Amino acid sequence: MKKTLNTPNILALFRIALAPLMLWILIDRHNPLFASWHSSWFDYFAGLIFVIASVTDFFDGYIARTWNQMTKLGSILDPLADKMLMLAGFLGLILIERASVWAVFLILSREFFITGLRVMAVAEGKEVAASMAGKIKTVVQMIAIGFLIMNWPFATTLLWIAVALTLYSGYEYTKEYFKG
Repeated sequence: MKKTLNTPNILALFRIALAPLMLWILIDRHNPLFASWHSSWFDYFAGLIFVIASVTDFFDGYIARTWNQMTKLGSILDPLADKMLMLAGFLGLILIERASVWAVFLILSREFFITGLRVMAVAEGKEVAASMAGKIKTVVQMIAIGFLIMNWPFATTLLWIAVALTLYSGYEYTKEYFKG
């Protein structure tokens, strides 16, 4: 693995930078800077930022694998960027009262637990690759956050589907860790 700052790593850093920007636009609706904005603009801009950040998640992984640009830095930056984006989305949505605190608590608890489990696995020299359930979980979480930001129908249902997939993928990781 290389140690360079390559295109996938730059995309992950860009996603890290977009997360607080999206959170700011979601929650700072009474800022005098935004006095001329219609209330729907907050959702549109936060949604646009979230979509751009989510697309970089796909492309940084695709480019890293396709062009053999996987690095140790990337193996840290990519999951960090994912967690920061999800955290910013979920916290913002709680603060504007569009997401269930319990749903977000369950999702974030799983994320913290599995991150700890992955750190332990790496310390033990075990390889920890993302499972298909983990990838599906991330996609469904992203779709749910997008629907919640835009305040679209079925957003809450999607959030609870994301919770179920999140807990299931956490079960899979845990089972795999203790098996190997």
